[in-house]
Amino acid sequence: MAVEDTPVAAPPPRGGARQILVASVGNVVEWYDWHVYTFLATYIAAEVFPQGSGNSLVPLLATFAVFAVGFFARPLGGLLLGAVADRRGRRAALTATVFLMGASCLVVALTPTFAVAGPLGPVVLVLARLVQGLSAGGEFAASTTLLAESAGPGRRGLFSSFHYVAATAGQVLASGTAALLVLTLDDHAMHTWGWRVPFLVGAVLSLLGLWIRHAARETLAEVRPERRTGLFEGVRRHPRASLLICGITVGGTIAFYTWTTYLPTYAQVNAGFDKGRSLLVGTVSLVFFGLVQPLGGLLSDRVGRRPLLLGFAGGSAVLCVPLLHLIGSSFWSLLFVQCTGLLLLTGYTSIAAAVNAEVFPARVRASGVGVPYSLTVALFGGTAPYVGTLLKDQGVADAFPWYVAGLCLLSGLVYLRLPEGAFEQLDR
Repeated sequence: MAVEDTPVAAPPPRGGARQILVASVGNVVEWYDWHVYTFLATYIAAEVFPQGSGNSLVPLLATFAVFAVGFFARPLGGLLLGAVADRRGRRAALTATVFLMGASCLVVALTPTFAVAGPLGPVVLVLARLVQGLSAGGEFAASTTLLAESAGPGRRGLFSSFHYVAATAGQVLASGTAALLVLTLDDHAMHTWGWRVPFLVGAVLSLLGLWIRHAARETLAEVRPERRTGLFEGVRRHPRASLLICGITVGGTIAFYTWTTYLPTYAQVNAGFDKGRSLLVGTVSLVFFGLVQPLGGLLSDRVGRRPLLLGFAGGSAVLCVPLLHLIGSSFWSLLFVQCTGLLLLTGYTSIAAAVNAEVFPARVRASGVGVPYSLTVALFGGTAPYVGTLLKDQGVADAFPWYVAGLCLLSGLVYLRLPEGAFEQLDR
């Protein structure tokens, strides 16, 4: 008879600040590489895809379709790299994710235009985004698990909040880089070579991430080798937990990609907002968002996870529609809308890593979280820019805010029945 894997007791958490730094710096690089694509979507659309006859939204739709394709590789990344994290350790998975992201970012920077290579350009771009999707799916599974397992008693919410601090820092860097280029280069330069520069920077930053992640302390307890964790074991043995992750994530992911990623393009397409100013608003708003994440994590360690989650879901369901309708041509109106949306979103993002880690046992935590989380993000987060642009193209742009509000309400119903895990010891 096969002997069940018995986790050996892990050592008490130590080196917390170093663990946060290791997870965060690599995370910054990962999410810079991932998000800079969206901020430069209009330039990529014009150069890599054929222009649609009489409709300027056709190449933009194609660009966002490729953005969504990258998301559909994330569940596979969560499965494969999550399994690496559960079998060989969190550090091994984190090293693999940042390497894959850097390599694919370099490929995007070197993608030939449609004028030069015809259909080869879009094919190369799709393949690069697929690899980035694999990396991003594994990154969430491994980095959030490392942060949650590194926290001492009563600090799991605080430690976990740094996942989105780092992810936001990567977005700020991406948005700021894009805004700087758009504001300093003329339109011809941006279309010919300027849009490639941020991707080259991302490839170089990935080398820095690789070096820093070698300092990570492994948090996975040793497992007896008689039976290795199966590739689908997390989903197969814990189906209720997997469905719970989907319900927790659906509202959070659509709100996240609406407020942090798609909003500049939404403002450009629906309100005629200037490209450079919309990116500048996005950069300022993301700085604010990153600063409030630890406050949400600290609060959840004191009052629990459910009050923050319910505040996010209820507030988003009620306010999403009026907020998106407030967007006009004013810099301050867009800044107010985005900061308000991001403040609501903090009730989810600041504690998402902790909540997910509390659902699965340690031996399948990374792969167990990675698969349902990445699948939900692919279905609802990755498609948000495409759905929003498609609804505009079909003449029903006003339907998009209701779509976001409805999914947030759906997650709110899940949060009502979510067991409170803030005050329980995490299985390590």
